[in-house]
Amino acid sequence: MKLTIRETTKADNETIYLIEKHAFGEVDEADLTEKLLAEPTAQPLLSLLAFDEDKPVGHILFTKAALTNHEQLLVMILGPLAVMPDYQKQGIGGQLIKEGLRLLQQKHVELVFVLGHIEYYPKHGFKPALPLDFQAPYPVEKGKEDAWMVQALKADFPIEDYAGTVRCCDEFMRPEYWRE
Repeated sequence: MKLTIRETTKADNETIYLIEKHAFGEVDEADLTEKLLAEPTAQPLLSLLAFDEDKPVGHILFTKAALTNHEQLLVMILGPLAVMPDYQKQGIGGQLIKEGLRLLQQKHVELVFVLGHIEYYPKHGFKPALPLDFQAPYPVEKGKEDAWMVQALKADFPIEDYAGTVRCCDEFMRPEYWRE
């Protein structure tokens, strides 16, 4: 496999929709992604496509967020992350995360949050956010609190000096999106 990753354009929206639909086996994530890409309060965002040769096989989206009482910080939310079923478990999701975090670091983003699988995202540098006093926009389901995670993009970032509730773009500020 020859994997390449690039930023998306509006011309990629149909491809992104199909990847999200096939990866999750339903249209809910695809519909959400479509709305997030068009959401003014999600800007600036980072949207990346992964290709095997010229075949689109994966997509990741990072959208703008804010931390209460620390609005000066540059904060993003990761999600959704999708890989076509035939290409899953081959490291493509990890490569999308790595490239996304690298590009966000270049843009001086300080914190990235995700609500996701507790065995997957820690492999990519994320750690539980609630013990650090970073609250999700809505309470995380009991027993799944560790699914709310954070990563500081600078090694010397004083993460323990910050706390607060994350505010996402308007489309993500719906309780149904905060169940893992």
